[in-house]
Amino acid sequence: MDIEPLSIENEVMEFDMGGSVEDETTTLDLEHPDDDYERDYNDELVEGSNPSTSHGFLTSDGDPNLEPYEGMEFDSEQAARIFYNSYARRIGFSTRVSVYQRSRRDGSIICRQIVCSREGFRREGAENRSKRQRTITRVGCKAQMTVKKQSSGKWAVSKLVKEHNHELVPPDKVHCLRSHRHVSGPARSLIDTLQAAGMGPSGVMSVLIKESGGINNVGFTKVDCQNYMSSSRQRTLGGGGQIVFDYLKQMQVEDPDFFYAVQGDFENSTGNIFWADANSRMNYNYFGETVTFDTTYRMNRYRVPFAPFTGWNHHGQPVLFGCALLLNESESSFVWLFQAWLTAMSGRHPISITTDQDRIIRAAVVQVFPGTRHRFCKWNVFREAQEKLSDVYRSHPTFEAEFQKCINLTETMDEFESCWESLLQRYDLGDNEWLLSMYNARQQWVPVYLRDAFFGEMSITQGSDNINSYFDGYINASTNIQVLIKQYEKAIASRYEKEIKADYDTINISPVLKTPSPMEKQAANLYTRKIFMKFQEELVETLAYPATIVDDTGSETMYRVAKFGEDHKVNFVRFNVFEKRASCSCQLFEFSGIICRHILAVFRVMNVLTLPSHYILKRWTRNAKSGVLLDERTLGLPSDSQESSTARYDILQREAIKYVEEGAESMHIYNVAMDALHEAAKKVAAAKKQGSGVTTQSTLANTRQQLQSCSMDQDEKILELTAELENASQRCEAYRAKLFSVLKNMEEQQLQISVKVQNVRLNLRG
Repeated sequence: MDIEPLSIENEVMEFDMGGSVEDETTTLDLEHPDDDYERDYNDELVEGSNPSTSHGFLTSDGDPNLEPYEGMEFDSEQAARIFYNSYARRIGFSTRVSVYQRSRRDGSIICRQIVCSREGFRREGAENRSKRQRTITRVGCKAQMTVKKQSSGKWAVSKLVKEHNHELVPPDKVHCLRSHRHVSGPARSLIDTLQAAGMGPSGVMSVLIKESGGINNVGFTKVDCQNYMSSSRQRTLGGGGQIVFDYLKQMQVEDPDFFYAVQGDFENSTGNIFWADANSRMNYNYFGETVTFDTTYRMNRYRVPFAPFTGWNHHGQPVLFGCALLLNESESSFVWLFQAWLTAMSGRHPISITTDQDRIIRAAVVQVFPGTRHRFCKWNVFREAQEKLSDVYRSHPTFEAEFQKCINLTETMDEFESCWESLLQRYDLGDNEWLLSMYNARQQWVPVYLRDAFFGEMSITQGSDNINSYFDGYINASTNIQVLIKQYEKAIASRYEKEIKADYDTINISPVLKTPSPMEKQAANLYTRKIFMKFQEELVETLAYPATIVDDTGSETMYRVAKFGEDHKVNFVRFNVFEKRASCSCQLFEFSGIICRHILAVFRVMNVLTLPSHYILKRWTRNAKSGVLLDERTLGLPSDSQESSTARYDILQREAIKYVEEGAESMHIYNVAMDALHEAAKKVAAAKKQGSGVTTQSTLANTRQQLQSCSMDQDEKILELTAELENASQRCEAYRAKLFSVLKNMEEQQLQISVKVQNVRLNLRG
């Protein structure tokens, strides 16, 4: 069933178009914002974005042409909206989204129109609903940019109107336009601090102007500051707080593995709350290597300060690890939240975590996750750059494209350093404090410095453009506490359906193999459909990547791998022939868990026909969620409760599915499976009659003893095999040394014979 996201605060009209986009029947939605209240473009941007397809602000090739034109391509709808708003800031007008088309096939947006904020006219009767007389701002301006989703996944400009029927705003006034006003996370933290110290709006604004180097660089007006301070004082859940508490208590009654924690007086707006259901905790056990803490609400004036913890499942889809409501945003509050989340996740630290670059969150991460690789959301960095470097963007139209190209498209640290230095010199920005601070923190947001840590994304240079993903379209700036829980459950149901659909497609739609390689066939049977497509892309590319030996030390060989005709882009692969282990300078496997084309090119040369087991991450396979969880501590379950009914149901269901798949292979196996099922049914019925108290405890104890005994036997066997492998490796090294010695003697003898033959020939000629 289709689950519709919560509509945004605008009125929405839907009617059938009868047309099609990319051979899909669609519906058209018209958004009607309040005539005189231009909705914050940045709010719209986050609400309507689809981060799973957002890979950069500009075209994938880093096109420096910032003038829009028909046919111009973007990686995502969000990228197009950011670009057009940036263009609008430079020209001198404000923007908003106006019309979009949805696909009836999957409900996704496939066409979006972005217009000048002065487009259209005030609706009749609008002034009757308003409590105060408002200035007329709609003058029927036709300026717009329409983008449509292509079959390739890119978004292209299908219609462009540049002409305006009104005067444009000069550069020194453009910061007053609605779509260019934004109270950033760092600014909010400073405002909160100054407000807590008793400073009023005028004093706070004076500090912000001084800190930013001028009112044009603040990024918002005094009215915005006053509104934020007022909303901060009045931020309260009212009667909705009880709704949340009742829901959490009821969920815990229904499932003992439902976890929630409260800090301070939540109902009176001085505390925080965190919760995670059993599925979130289970998902973390499977996919918890990398975590995103999404605090986008701090930028968008959410009525409910909502912040989820998310990750990626085996299909590359967002997966939930827990949610928080934050009414207190001090450093101690974030420390409490991270510790509560870690407790729910049984104390298991992730390999990496992505957050925004707010100093309070950074300090909390350092305290609670000292060994975890911390990354800043690159989308937030670019967003802040638009504020901090607004004067540079206006005076140098090409700077933004070059800045993003320096970040996104440089492939080595040396290349980035050189590009960054060149950028500072060309635009005379060597003394810019914000750029200096971001350069000093480059290891936490520039892609080339993050490749050695696992972040679970398929692209190294284009990841982390926006961290708001799991609840996109369900929880937004118009969401209040009364509907939060309803929308939370809708989002979870929708994500569950999408995962089930991806599971079905993986099992029932066989991928088209493009090579005769046994490795491709192996990967098609192992990986989920989406992950296999990425692997297949890397494998096919090896045909254009010759690998040549540059160094051979005996046990390891160094290969030079470069695409044919692009010798300036070289990667080096170190390969251990005995262990079949390789490491590549591109570090794609370390970053994403998908083996790169460069290592696959070396495998092709070395006749490695199948993927070694250490290059197959279970989290990307079809069986990522298979296997019985033997240790209660893995999920943080209470030791006296064993496993919850939810966990038992999930495990039994997966095992049963595997059993059915194997039992259907032939008639003989089917008959055996049916007999076994009948016998199992009798045992289950007998167990139910006997009861589950002492017997269950005894059975579990016996099972643990057997598992421990089995584990000890396996450990001993592993030690024996390891010793044998070590001896075999030593013998191989000895044989290899002897072989090299024999070859060397043969070469010397051959040289001596060659010299003697040459002397004989000279004597005969004489």
